[in-house]
Amino acid sequence: MDGQKRKNIEQGLNVDIVLKKDQRTGKLTNGVVKDILTNSPTHPHGIKVRLEDGQVGRVKNIYK
Repeated sequence: MDGQKRKNIEQGLNVDIVLKKDQRTGKLTNGVVKDILTNSPTHPHGIKVRLEDGQVGRVKNIYK
């Protein structure tokens, strides 16, 4: 599913994100969405979220 559209993301979803420190390598971090931080309906690099463990990054993959 598309991590660039805010409408596809909701609290409690399992997602892969790219942390700021991992943007060069593209390393993904898996977790559960706690907060959606991007206010615009879309973002070309992925919607920014905070995971339940406190990590912040942009959504790359969504698992339903």
